[in-house]
Amino acid sequence: MKPDTEELPPFAEQMAQQLGGWRGLVESGVPVAVFVLVNVVLGEIYSDPADSRFVLQWAIGAAVAVALTIAVLRFARKQSIRFAVNGLFGIALGAYLAWNSGEQRDFYLPGIFITLGYVVLLLGSTLVGHPLVGWIWTVVANEGKGDWRAEEKLKRTFTWLTALWAAVFFVKFLIQGSLYLAHYETALGVSRIALSYPPFALLLAITIWAVRRVRRQEEQQLAT
Repeated sequence: MKPDTEELPPFAEQMAQQLGGWRGLVESGVPVAVFVLVNVVLGEIYSDPADSRFVLQWAIGAAVAVALTIAVLRFARKQSIRFAVNGLFGIALGAYLAWNSGEQRDFYLPGIFITLGYVVLLLGSTLVGHPLVGWIWTVVANEGKGDWRAEEKLKRTFTWLTALWAAVFFVKFLIQGSLYLAHYETALGVSRIALSYPPFALLLAITIWAVRRVRRQEEQQLAT
C-alpha cells in the first residue's frame, strides 16, 4: 500500500494552490472595502445627487488602484493573483451597473445576489448529503482527504455547520437586500464591510472549534 503521507490528489492540490491561503482570502476583499470606504466618505462630503458620478469615479479609481497594487505585489512574490483578479472583476461588474444606472447602490447588487447564491449552494449541499463546509475543510485543512464522510458524527457536524453558514449568509442577504430596496446607500456600504469579515471570522472560529471537538472525542474513544 502507498503511505498516507504521499502528495495530495491533483484536484485538491490545485485547489489549495489557487486558494492562496488565508492571506489571499483577506486580500481579495480589500479592493471592495476601499471602494465602500471611499464611496461612503466622499458620499457624505459630496451629498448632492449631481456629484454622484464624481464620487463613483473616485471610488472606482481607488479600488482599481488597490487591486492592481495587490496583484503586482503578489506577482512579484511569485504568488497566485487569482484573488486579486477576482476582486477586480467584481469591482468592474458593480461599477458598470452603478455607472449605467447612475445609482451607487447598484454597485452592491452583484454581491447581494452572490450572497443568495451561497445560501442556495450551502443548503443544497446539505440536502444531497455532501455538506459544502466539509469539502472546504477537506481541501484547506485535511490535506485533500475526504475521510470525514465515513465518520457519522463528523459528517453530522459538517452538516449543521453548513446550515449555520447558510443561515448567516441568508441574514446578510436580507439585511443588504432591504437596504438596497430602501435606497440607503451609505448604510448599504457600511453593512458590506460590517457583514463581511466579522461574521466570517466568527463562523470560521465556530467551525474550527466544532471539528476539533469531535476529533478530540474520537481520539479519546480510541484511547480507552
